[in-house]
Formats: sequence, structure tokens, C-alpha cells
Amino acid sequence: MVKFRKRITSAKPAIMIAAWPGMGSVAFKAANYLKDAMKAQEIAQLESKELFFPNDAWIDSGLLKMPEAPEGKFYFYKNKSDKEDLIIFIGQAQPSPEKNQQYVGEILEIAKKFKIKQIYTFAAMPAPIDHLKEPEVLAVATDKKLLDGLKKVPVKIMSSGQISGLNGLFLAMARESGFSGTCLLAEIPLYAVQIENPRASLAVLEAFSKLSAIKFDLEQLRSQAKSMQEEIERLIDYLKTPEEELNRPITEEEIEKIKNMLAAQDKLPVSAKNKIEELFSLSKNDIAKASELKQELDKWGIYKEYEDRFLDLFKKKQKKEN
Repeated sequence: MVKFRKRITSAKPAIMIAAWPGMGSVAFKAANYLKDAMKAQEIAQLESKELFFPNDAWIDSGLLKMPEAPEGKFYFYKNKSDKEDLIIFIGQAQPSPEKNQQYVGEILEIAKKFKIKQIYTFAAMPAPIDHLKEPEVLAVATDKKLLDGLKKVPVKIMSSGQISGLNGLFLAMARESGFSGTCLLAEIPLYAVQIENPRASLAVLEAFSKLSAIKFDLEQLRSQAKSMQEEIERLIDYLKTPEEELNRPITEEEIEKIKNMLAAQDKLPVSAKNKIEELFSLSKNDIAKASELKQELDKWGIYKEYEDRFLDLFKKKQKKEN
């Protein structure tokens, strides 16, 4: 069931992006970044608790409790130009496999209400590449017209194979319902599928921007991609280099910082990680939310991993006041 939080009107056709967590958090991070960059407004929430079956439990101060049901939210950006408006659906988790078709059906019902012109999904493509290699973006489409359009941008057409999970099923069902759609898949190293990969998220958003003609600032994501690459390089260099060849022994504190950053994806439940990201987003506009954010980081014992980003919130506030 979809619960609308804000009614919107749009006489123009719209583009929809649908995303959820997956390998490398490629789609999830890309959609969240785009939502923040475009300042898209939350308009509706998909309440489908019956589609998710808990298979773990949360621990809070030593006490076990049932996890909260993952949310799915719709965001709207009204394009001020004559270009299409944008609707972004972000799910906190993928439902149980046997419930995938019902889940997709509910999202497509909203797509019909907003007369969606085209649907995009993003995904990761594990490949035997080095983390230093610029990720290639592969693409598939639901019809020949879109396929011909893909040939005009720097993406590689995926001529055969399989797209597992919701990213492929969603577009296949969308096609059956009369929608046009494209899936953009960015390469990620086989040995790093569990590590958040902002570089791959950047690659799919660059391709999306060229295909949709929707423009947005990607500098912050480029910075995140560069930082993550540097952290991975440092860890790999340390593991590969004999101790006697090191110019300076890496400190225990540095080792822990690298490990914690790379393990952050697995350390937190998805819902907890999403709440932290939401609080960061809210704190940018309302610094009073930073107190709640700090409590959440302390609760999970991960403040050190987020410390620089947390302190940046106050630096930005000071710049605005000056």
C-alpha cells in the first residue's frame, strides 16, 4: 500500500529511477546521492511489511528485539526547464524473492499514476578488473528505440547474459506493462563486491545524466570515490609490501581506520545505515539534528569512522554564517 505524504501535480511526463541495496551499494548510493543533489521532496511511502520476512534480530544495549520493516520512499523533483520531471523510488531492502513480483507491481502502479515516460534501474556488474581501472558502464534496454539511443553515449551494450534480482525483473515486468526502461550496470572488482563503491555509482550517474539530459553536481561523489580508492590502495599496499621495505610503518590506528571504513557496509544493519544517512542529510539543513546523529553514531560505536564527515557539518554552517 502506498501512503502519500504530499500531493503533487505535474502536466509533464516524468522519468523514474528505482533503486535498492545491492553489490557495492552502487544503485542505492547513486539514487540517494541524486535525491540529495536535486533536493527531491519525499511524496509517498510504500508500506509493504508483509513482503519482508525478518531473518535476524537487533541488539540494543544487550537486549534483543525484532528489526523494523524496511521502508520504500518516493521522491519528486519538478524540473524547471521543459525537460521531464523526476521521480526516485528508494527501497531500504529487497523483499523476499517470492514476493518480488508483488513488490514490483505496487511500484509500477505509482508509475502509471504519474504517467512515467521511462524507467531506469542501476546495478553493479562484478568483473575481473583492478580497483584502479575506470569502471565501464554496461547497458540494456526494453526496446530497440532506447537501445539505439544507448549507442550514442559511452556505454557498452550488454548483448547477452542475465541480470539477477530486482534490477532485471523490475524492467522486464515494466516492459510487460507497457513502460520503456534502461538498466545501467557499472563494473566493480570481483574482490570488492562487499565494499561500497562510489566510483561505480559515479559512473552510472554520469551515464544517466547524458541519457536523460538532467544535470546535477557530481563533485561531492567524485571526492568520495577518490577517498575510497585511496583507502583501498593503502590497505592493499600494506598487505603486499614486506615490512622491511616500508618507508614508515603504518600505525595501528591507521590500520583500524582503514579496516573500519571498508567494513562499515557489513557492520551495520541496512536500516541503521539508512537512518544515519538520513540524519546526515537532515543535519545539513538543520544543525540541531546533529545531536541525534551523534547519539546514533555512538549507539553503534562507529563515530570514529564518521568523525571527519560529522565535523564538516559544523564547518559548512560556519561558512554560511560568515
